[in-house]
Amino acid sequence: MSTATRTATGETRRTGRAAGAARRLAVPLGVLGAVAAAFAYVGAVDPDRPGHYPLCPLRYYTGVNCPGCGGLRGAHALVHGRLLTALHDNALAVGGYVVLAVVWTVWVVRSARGLPFDLELRTGPRRALVALAVVFTVVRNLPFGHALAP
Repeated sequence: MSTATRTATGETRRTGRAAGAARRLAVPLGVLGAVAAAFAYVGAVDPDRPGHYPLCPLRYYTGVNCPGCGGLRGAHALVHGRLLTALHDNALAVGGYVVLAVVWTVWVVRSARGLPFDLELRTGPRRALVALAVVFTVVRNLPFGHALAP
């Protein structure tokens, strides 16, 4: 085999690997783009100004804060670097953003290495997440939990 053939074959393999990696990373990077666009929009359009976002139906009709109430205000504060305000608006959402960032990072690393990524929550963790959301919702609606209310 000549040197030109070996070089061409080596470059073809590298090009093939790069194309494979780009293909594997397309979906995680697309998700990152969508999330970045959503956060950019929430960062640019203040949720405290009426008319831009729908009202929470549970809060509107009952006055009860759902687990998501304050999530947009928290995201807006986070985009502007106000972590304490974001935590006050919705600590559960901020924690969720961190968890999702970690999961996304694992997804990207595994995809780049060509390893499968399967996000399957078993029954125990799923129940724990539901219990956390319920406790958060109940506590933020009680008088002593006003610090968790948006």
